[in-house]
Amino acid sequence: MSKRTAKSRARQVKKISTRRGKSSVSKVVRSSAPRKRPRATATSKPAKLLTGGNPQIAKAVGEAPVLAYIAAMPGWKSEVGRRLDALVTRTVPYVQRAVKWNAPFYGVAGHGWFLSFYTFTHYVKVTFFRGRSLRPIPPGESKPKEVRYLVIRENDVLDEAQMKEWIEQAIALPGWEP
Repeated sequence: MSKRTAKSRARQVKKISTRRGKSSVSKVVRSSAPRKRPRATATSKPAKLLTGGNPQIAKAVGEAPVLAYIAAMPGWKSEVGRRLDALVTRTVPYVQRAVKWNAPFYGVAGHGWFLSFYTFTHYVKVTFFRGRSLRPIPPGESKPKEVRYLVIRENDVLDEAQMKEWIEQAIALPGWEP
């Protein structure tokens, strides 16, 4: 402790003791000891929602940040995220997951990323990075010619068989490398 800090602490204790009596001095000294702060984890504080309801999750690699993103998705979108994540992990047991640009990404080591999804106000948009090579081609067009989208709205029924087929085709193709 530096001299300046020690002197100011002594003055503080002296002021308090003269105002309130000696019992408060011991409380001040005890409470001024440094405390250990709990480490922040992905689930310790709720994620901030960006415009459109997309969770703001820090860029990270692994299962935990993706699950934190899915848990932070608002309302019915969280269930869609859980179903998509479960479908991808069942179909590709060796999948690599990460959160980049506030969206979960799924890829294969050495091949790049093949799928991502993003939360908007009224829908969840699934991105296939080599979607134009998939059969049948996913319906949503994109400015980059290879990318195709699938939009899932609240009352839509997710065709898991078709999604599984697209995922199987996507992992056979070279993925996207940012």
